[in-house]
Amino acid sequence: MAITLFVLFIIIALINILFYIGYFSFASASPVTQPSGKTPISVIVCAKNEAENLERFIPAILKQNYPDFEVVIINDASTDNTLEIIKHFQNKDSRVKLVDVQNNEAFWGKKKYALTLGIKKALNPYLLFTDADCAPETDLWIENMTSHFQEEKSIILGYGGYFKEKFSLLNKLIRFETLFTAIQYFSYAKLGIPYMGVGRNLAYTTSEFYAQNGFATHLHVRSGDDDLFVNQAATNDNTAICFNKEAITRSIPNLTFRGWYNQKRRHVSTARLYKPLHQFLLGTFFVTQLFFWVLVIGLLLFQVYWEVVLAIFLIRLVIQYIVFWKSAKKLNEMDIVWMIPLLDLFLVFTQFGIFSTNLISKPSNWK
Repeated sequence: MAITLFVLFIIIALINILFYIGYFSFASASPVTQPSGKTPISVIVCAKNEAENLERFIPAILKQNYPDFEVVIINDASTDNTLEIIKHFQNKDSRVKLVDVQNNEAFWGKKKYALTLGIKKALNPYLLFTDADCAPETDLWIENMTSHFQEEKSIILGYGGYFKEKFSLLNKLIRFETLFTAIQYFSYAKLGIPYMGVGRNLAYTTSEFYAQNGFATHLHVRSGDDDLFVNQAATNDNTAICFNKEAITRSIPNLTFRGWYNQKRRHVSTARLYKPLHQFLLGTFFVTQLFFWVLVIGLLLFQVYWEVVLAIFLIRLVIQYIVFWKSAKKLNEMDIVWMIPLLDLFLVFTQFGIFSTNLISKPSNWK
């Protein structure tokens, strides 16, 4: 039995290490600075009960150093004073456009329906999406993201991180998971098989949106306005990635583990609708992550070929560190690199808990 588990560990470890070697496609990449065509852009922001965040973050969008853009803000049937805040910005700046979504029984709580109305309101054929609780780190966000709309490129994947809290372990876990996810979707895109993007920082053309019939194929799904659309529409030919530091956005992270856990449940629930190849690759990686840790702990605890097990563990750890260090340096997340083993172990078993919970009950709707 011990020999069988040891052989299984060798196989699992090799597969897992191969995935990390594949992630070097992003870790070793250099940001591409495209000449900006200064094409007219419509920034789309969907807000549901986000009055305070809109007051805080919309000014950072309006201060963007870009000559021609509008900001379409969607009030998704809010019950606070979100609508009044949007009207306030609209009265102050002609670039702000309002879409007021009423409480409609057929589409109550459907963010995709609200986004569709916002896209239809947009005057420009190039769309840049972010969330109401997001802020660009620099005034060159629009320019950097949209400069990648070159030739056949109609989908641009960006990085949406979270604000840092120095003494919060939960904050580091959230940002570690976010960085890890970005390493994956940027790497797969670099390898020619893009599979997702994040709505906190995502751009695509209206022509691509209408060519895919919008969100029609997954309108019934609670979440996925970003990753399911990208999974459906993105190809090696039409997708570009932008990880320039000037193009990063930051969001407010959850302040409780339960809130973050429920948020990830919604995100994970959409993965079952990914293309089969993407499901296979992501699923295989997760399984190897989980069993790698289980077997490492078990084999070291019972001292089964512990010298070999420890050596393989250290080799994998070094490769993982290099991938994360190079990636974190690009995306301004260096403070979490030193905690990789702890965060990786905790995240793996948290994800296992999320998958298990989702099998028992469905996650809640978008706000």
